Amino acid sequence: MMTTGESRAARFGFIISKQVGTAVVRNSVRRRLKAVCAEALPRVPEGTDVVIRALPASATASYAELSADVNRCLGRLAPVTT
Repeated sequence: MMTTGESRAARFGFIISKQVGTAVVRNSVRRRLKAVCAEALPRVPEGTDVVIRALPASATASYAELSADVNRCLGRLAPVTT
């Protein structure tokens, strides 16, 4: 995660390799991660770039498990001071 200091909404990028599964599985994981990130967006400082790498276990993880993992990692963001 990186804060650029720009005044724009936070951006999320996803890395989902073929080790996660077939194209259908990878797209399903990506859609679930996008939904989790959309819910978390208000808590992420503006100008932040977040890259999420999905591991093979994410193919069988529930939405709640993905959400808990993403929110745990986003909780590590340092508060923005101006």
